[in-house]
Amino acid sequence: TRFSQHVEYNLLGNIFHVSSKYVPPVHPVGRGSYGVVCCARNAETNEAVAIKKIGNAFDNSVDAKRTLREIKLLRHMDHENIIKIKDIIPPPEKDKFDDVYIVYELMDTDLHHIIRSSQLLTDDHAQPGNLLLDANCDLKICDFGLARTTSESDFMTEYVVTRWYRAPELLLNCSGYTAAIDIWSVGCIFLEIVQREPLFPGKDYVQQLGLITQLLGSPEDSDLGFLRSDNAKKYVKQLPHFPKQPFVEKFPDVSPLALDLAEKMLVFDPSKRITVEEALNHPYLSSLHEINEEPTCSSPFVFDFEQACLSADDIKELIYLESLNFMSTEEDAMDLSN
Repeated sequence: TRFSQHVEYNLLGNIFHVSSKYVPPVHPVGRGSYGVVCCARNAETNEAVAIKKIGNAFDNSVDAKRTLREIKLLRHMDHENIIKIKDIIPPPEKDKFDDVYIVYELMDTDLHHIIRSSQLLTDDHAQPGNLLLDANCDLKICDFGLARTTSESDFMTEYVVTRWYRAPELLLNCSGYTAAIDIWSVGCIFLEIVQREPLFPGKDYVQQLGLITQLLGSPEDSDLGFLRSDNAKKYVKQLPHFPKQPFVEKFPDVSPLALDLAEKMLVFDPSKRITVEEALNHPYLSSLHEINEEPTCSSPFVFDFEQACLSADDIKELIYLESLNFMSTEEDAMDLSN
């Protein structure tokens, strides 16, 4: 259905109401708790793109803020391994702005499907430069909706899946967490690539901690300094005691250097975990480490909007303003802002 500057597509019972420049072939490529993702072609650039529809995006202010956070973060970052937003499709009428459509560059697959494919993955495949996530063998990170200043898969909810990659300090409800939580997650994913199954697939927090201590061994008192809560410390101490499993025995087919890096990432005490900079300098990554191609962000991201008490309408206005940044001409932007 074509009218004005918009077109409608019905995908799996979901109506996509997008700019008319997005043309067939259009078909769904993913589904999550947020809604449906489809691919289409941008007729102006002849580029294949992914369009994520977040339906009724402003019904819940927490979810709406998450959408705003993701948009702002991805627009701020400019890195070859972070997914880029190509467009935010504005509604035909501002007062009927209920659904958010975010257009991204299209990737061919995700790491979840690569790991679970029948393709043999050797130690070399586990290196970041060879994780085949698109036809050019490029890896990109997406979904920054849950990002913080310090810090979907098939039929599983995001909550269930992400728990498997949560660091002990998050499982124990420690509020003062640092970027070390991300190092833990990378370690979990790294070994998941190696063994082709999740490292700590806990069904709940209790089992999750149990799986962690069964591999790493029960933490010593000196490893619990990051826990400010006496109750949390008592809880950890009353867990069944386990000795540390030697990684070389648990993962006999993995190279010693890879295991050394993994062990340094998977440390119970976050203060003793390897840092990002140290990990990049690790011998296992020596053939890939190129400091001039590993840029740091030139300016810190400002989370001012996180501190403000924003209503759903406030967030709607901010996301609408974000969409104006993608207008191709000043006239387009002025027409929409009026």
